[in-house]
Amino acid sequence: MKRLTLVLLLLLLGSQAAGAADDDDAPPPSPATAPSLSPAQQQAVGIRLAPPLRIAAPGELPAYGQVLDSAALIAALGQLDSGRAAAEAARLEAQRLESLYRDDNNASLRAVQSARAAQVEAQSQARAGAALFAQQWGPLAQLSPGQRRRLAEKLAGGKGLLLRAELPGQASFGRLPTAAFAEVDGVKVPARVLGALPRMADAQGAGLLLQLDRAPAGLGPGARLPVKLQGAGGAGLLVPSEALLYGEQGAFVYRQREGAANGGSQQYEVARVELLQPLGDGWLVGGLDADDRIVVRGAGVLWSLQGLGGFSAAEEDHD
Repeated sequence: MKRLTLVLLLLLLGSQAAGAADDDDAPPPSPATAPSLSPAQQQAVGIRLAPPLRIAAPGELPAYGQVLDSAALIAALGQLDSGRAAAEAARLEAQRLESLYRDDNNASLRAVQSARAAQVEAQSQARAGAALFAQQWGPLAQLSPGQRRRLAEKLAGGKGLLLRAELPGQASFGRLPTAAFAEVDGVKVPARVLGALPRMADAQGAGLLLQLDRAPAGLGPGARLPVKLQGAGGAGLLVPSEALLYGEQGAFVYRQREGAANGGSQQYEVARVELLQPLGDGWLVGGLDADDRIVVRGAGVLWSLQGLGGFSAAEEDHD
């Protein structure tokens, strides 16, 4: 009986949406309000409400790290610079031949066309090299060429190490840690958090790029060590992953709209949240109040009825 009721509900709302789409004068639906559902409809689609749970968030998260090969970074930087230099040289050569061709100074049209093709190819290779570098080294792609050069010189001189720290079982960090410590034989070594690293094929969780300015002797590429990630800590609001969805403007939940009941029906609204820290099967978030009643089960059904683009954070974890 519940399955039949759910099918009828979806067909009814689908026909209403189609009718509204045919009316050119109808205003677009508000992106912040979900459909209004009666108690029977809510029960049919399995919607359940609950307030977020106020908890004391840990200020430190355990992770594990692996020392990266500095030589691989130096080689990648060399390829990045050579690709850009080749693209610039091809551009200047194409300009030179075009100028000679316009001035009738012994440059053929075929030579100009070949130079243009070489310029396009060199530019494409340079863009591909930059994209590959960003995939492999993440936040280092945002540094200026001078900053990357100074970092490479420091690493080549043995005055620092780069470390990939991973949070097992998580695909993202939310708010990045403010600091980190690598543990070498029980000794804490301060590390700077450079930013998030894209996920690699063999990764076990979300990755951060850390820089150790003064690493103990003996650490080399591939060495593994425990890492402690320092967060803001303090009290926060915990919501289950099943309640979270992700859209164009970031993460959100559906919240029961105050004073929106009409003849027993209940409306929900989109509440944008900031993902602060993963905790167990949920997330510590900002942007909610402790007395909010949010949809902790059935959020995907509301999304499908509303027509917002997005995906469930719980489903993302199982990809």
